Amino acid sequence: MSQPDALYGSITEENDAAGGAVTRKKILYFVTEDWYFCSHRLPLAMAAKGAGYEVAVATRVREHGEPIVSAGLRLIPLKLSRGGRNPLVEWLAIWRLYRVFRAERPDLVHNVALKPVLYGTIAARLAGVPRIVNALAGLGHIFADVGRSKRMLSSVVTIAFRWLLNWGKGRVIVQNPDDFRRLVSLGALNAKEGVLIRGSGVDLEQFRPRAEPDGAVMVILAARMLWEKGVREFVAAAERLRNEGVKARFVLVGDADAENHSAIPTRQLEAWKASGAVEWWGKRSDMPDVLARCHVVCLPSYYGEGVPKVLLEAAAAGKPIVTTDMPGCREVVRDGDNGLLVPPQDVEALVEALRCLLTDSALRKRMGRRGREIAEAEFGVARVVRETLAVYRALLA
Repeated sequence: MSQPDALYGSITEENDAAGGAVTRKKILYFVTEDWYFCSHRLPLAMAAKGAGYEVAVATRVREHGEPIVSAGLRLIPLKLSRGGRNPLVEWLAIWRLYRVFRAERPDLVHNVALKPVLYGTIAARLAGVPRIVNALAGLGHIFADVGRSKRMLSSVVTIAFRWLLNWGKGRVIVQNPDDFRRLVSLGALNAKEGVLIRGSGVDLEQFRPRAEPDGAVMVILAARMLWEKGVREFVAAAERLRNEGVKARFVLVGDADAENHSAIPTRQLEAWKASGAVEWWGKRSDMPDVLARCHVVCLPSYYGEGVPKVLLEAAAAGKPIVTTDMPGCREVVRDGDNGLLVPPQDVEALVEALRCLLTDSALRKRMGRRGREIAEAEFGVARVVRETLAVYRALLA
């Protein structure tokens, strides 16, 4: 039995034990990008379908529509822009979404990430959707304490959350306890309506430990190429270590996110690559193989992470991790156990942590084994799916 089939079977048995199969109710997922849905929510939607729900997905369709349709899910294309700031265009997007919800009449809408939570909740409440699940995959850059404009924007979003999230007929899924406490303290979330589900899970079959590859030790940073992901600090650390004679390869994996206002320009990535300090592989869809080629995974993020998926994948693949002592990142990495935590934007500390792992094969292997144990115990996708379906059942009972 394949992993997805096994997952469906366990859910069906659980429903039967609870007194019968789930009635044919409709769940509609709203996610901005089709690639993000496939990467972070497709196993959940497939499991919901396997558990007896009718499932539809509303998203911007570009290159990943086929996997959604092949999974037996109904796909509803939307015209959206993640980086849009034109008020008229943004209200038009909410209007289109409202019309979709009115036409589909789902029993439950599941909005994923900050912008869909805001827009999707407005549209769903106007359309009379009876139940809403809002999943916040971190707080992003908006709640970062940097700059007057971001503080003003975070105030506006907080006010919107107070109105949208605390209505008594939904749940808000938060990925780490730091975000949970912050939203409650701001009055943006009623603790009784919040649910802590740590991350979107990792496929423990797809990501498995492999023996360390031969050749030069390789460190990868795999993420969207945003400044707040700590890319500048990673490059600076790579330059320092190479200048000191450390024999290692430093690799950036990921594309510049053109619709994100914190995107690193392509010309800057090309310049770093040309300097020889780092390699830049661009976007990759074969992450199990990418992780198999490396020795250490690094994510020096100071972004408002939920639980970074790449850290879950790295842990499952048995790779030691260097990351920042920040919400979400420290959910996966326990300092000195399965990796090393450093202060955000501290290049000196990053250099020392990387040097420690680059020069100690035994330590890398020990931390890699612990990472796999933690992934198996706490972050498997089956666990995340079970916890999320329990939220659906409680709301739709």
